[in-house]
Amino acid sequence: MNPIYEYDIHMPGDVEPGRSYPVIFTLHGKGSNEGNMFGLVSSMANDFIIIGIRGNLPLGAGYQYYDLKSLGNPIREMFDEAVQNLEAFIRYATAKYPIDPGKRYLLGFSQGAILTMTLALVMGEQLKGIVALNGYIPDFVKTEYPIRSIKDVSVFVSHGEFDSVFPVRIGHETAAYLRERTDRLTFKLYSADHGVTVENQRDFANWLVQDAGLTTIEE
Repeated sequence: MNPIYEYDIHMPGDVEPGRSYPVIFTLHGKGSNEGNMFGLVSSMANDFIIIGIRGNLPLGAGYQYYDLKSLGNPIREMFDEAVQNLEAFIRYATAKYPIDPGKRYLLGFSQGAILTMTLALVMGEQLKGIVALNGYIPDFVKTEYPIRSIKDVSVFVSHGEFDSVFPVRIGHETAAYLRERTDRLTFKLYSADHGVTVENQRDFANWLVQDAGLTTIEE
C-alpha cells in the first residue's frame, strides 16, 4: 500500500529488535503541517514512535485534511474520505513499523482535533487514547456515523477559555458528550485563545506517558 499521506516519523533513540513501542499519531490544524506538531510532543520522543501525518490538500503555505463550506461546517464528502483514509493510514503504519497496537494514541489540534475525536468514535477501542486540543465533534458524526464504544479509551480534551475560533462553550459541549461515553475523560481549560499553552503541553505530555505506563516527564 502506498499511503495517501506524506508523513514524518521519529523513532525512539535505541530501538530494540523484536520490541514494539507505543505510538503517537499527530494531526495538525488547518493551514499547518506535521512539523509544527512535533514540537508539542518532542519531549516524548525517547519513549514513543511519533508519526506526524500531513494533510493531503495544500492550503497556503500549509495543508489541510478536508475543506469547509464555512467555519465549523466541513464538506461532508471530503470529511468522510479523510476519516476513512486516516484509519487506513493508521493500519498501514502499524503493520510497517514496530508499533504496539494496544498503545496507539492520536493527538490533534483544531482540524486535527476534530478528526482525532471522530476517529476515536469510529475506531473505538482499537485506540488506547486520544488528545484533542481546541476542537469539536461535528453533529453529523454524532447522529450518522457508526459509533463504537470508547468506554475503555483514555481521552484528554482541552480548550482555550478565550478561543476566538471555537468558543469555549463548544469545549464544554464536547466534554459533556464524551463524558457520557467514557469515564476515562480528562477535560481542562486554559487561559488561551486558539492555541496551546506551555502548561497545556506539559499536562497532556504527562497524561500521555502516565497512560502508557511510562515515567512522568519532569517539569
